[in-house]
Amino acid sequence: MENKNELKKNLGISTAMATVVGCVIGSGVFFKPQAIYTATGGAPGLGMFAWLITGLICIAAAMTFAEVAIMIPKTGGMVVYLEEAFGKKYGFLAGWMQSVIFYPSMISALAVVFAEQASLFIGDGYKLPIAIGAIILVLFLNSLGSAVSGGAQVLFTICKLIPLILLMIFGFVNGSGEHSVFTPVIGDGLNPAVVLGQLMIAILFAFEGWTNVGAIAGEMKNPGKDLPIAIIGGVSGIMAIYFIINLAYLWVLPADQLMNLSAPASAVAIKIFGNVGGKLISVGIMISVFGAANGYVLSGSRVTYSLAQEGLLPCSKQLAKINKAQVPINSVIVVGTIAAIYACSGQFNLLSDLGVFSCWIFYTLTFVAVIRLRKTQPDTPRSYKVPLYPIIPAIAIISGLYVIINQLFMAGTTSRMLAIGSIVITLLGLPVYNRQSKSLKKNK
Repeated sequence: MENKNELKKNLGISTAMATVVGCVIGSGVFFKPQAIYTATGGAPGLGMFAWLITGLICIAAAMTFAEVAIMIPKTGGMVVYLEEAFGKKYGFLAGWMQSVIFYPSMISALAVVFAEQASLFIGDGYKLPIAIGAIILVLFLNSLGSAVSGGAQVLFTICKLIPLILLMIFGFVNGSGEHSVFTPVIGDGLNPAVVLGQLMIAILFAFEGWTNVGAIAGEMKNPGKDLPIAIIGGVSGIMAIYFIINLAYLWVLPADQLMNLSAPASAVAIKIFGNVGGKLISVGIMISVFGAANGYVLSGSRVTYSLAQEGLLPCSKQLAKINKAQVPINSVIVVGTIAAIYACSGQFNLLSDLGVFSCWIFYTLTFVAVIRLRKTQPDTPRSYKVPLYPIIPAIAIISGLYVIINQLFMAGTTSRMLAIGSIVITLLGLPVYNRQSKSLKKNK
């Protein structure tokens, strides 16, 4: 592993920044304005500020996460980090959560909005079949091997930049600019602290992908010096893009209209370019969404496969099998099947919030792991250390706890039930782990 990494240490700051940006920008920026302005009661101010606040939190989170990612350069990501810091059971629960909640909910959320976009062309009566069909198509692509799915991912990445650029430029050129952008801050009778937590859950979906900084670090010439610059530069660039495009949305349509649109970016595009041009932009958005789903299937199936290889899941032998294309096909099918079940809800915001809340429990635990490993393994070499320790990790931990506590105790009934359901499903992994661990010991 070390020799392999040495051969790949050829990334400079600019390439690393571009990689961070490419991993993060996906579908949230096109669809989350509805949830954001619904939460603010149709007021634009707090929604716009929340994009900046959440971006700063993601910078702190990524800079913290990177330390443990570089310190433990093993395949498995967060599963391995938590196992190293707290024990195998914690690592398994992270992998279990990713396999049954995070990746399936993200895939299903993307399939739902893909169907929403498709309804602009064929009507509203086919949303569920289209969502399921999109998941099946992504599974098929992934069954053909990483070369095919990886090549498709390159195409999807290029295509997703086109609607972003066009909406940002022509939103300001053709928009009226007569709508309020920063006032009012929040609707009457709403609690800013509670609403900010809801906004963060929504916006964190758009920033999802910053955990890939660990993979970037292994390929950088000088991670200790360049990684903080790449993270700050990359995520700051994303913040700027998100802020500008949301400003462009408000330049065209007011917040109290965006809150009622399930596909706000498409509505803005139609307003700018007319029906034909707007639908062409919608096609670009569909390709971007499909590409994001492809990436989640690729990553999620590997987490399931990794747990199965260790014998920690029911039917592990079947889930660990690979096909002729060297793809863990049964793991791909399982993750896709759970996603298809979730997609039957037809609720993009509910599904994406479920995924974000679930993973941020373990992200926060990973931030704590950085502090724990500093104490338990002080002599382990660290080519990168999080700057301003322990201030930056503390910001990441406090922010993560705020998201979790807000959803559990301060948000509305639906959000609380969603959070509780996520925790229950995650904890169901404990009896699975205990049973499989006993079985493995007996077979030794």
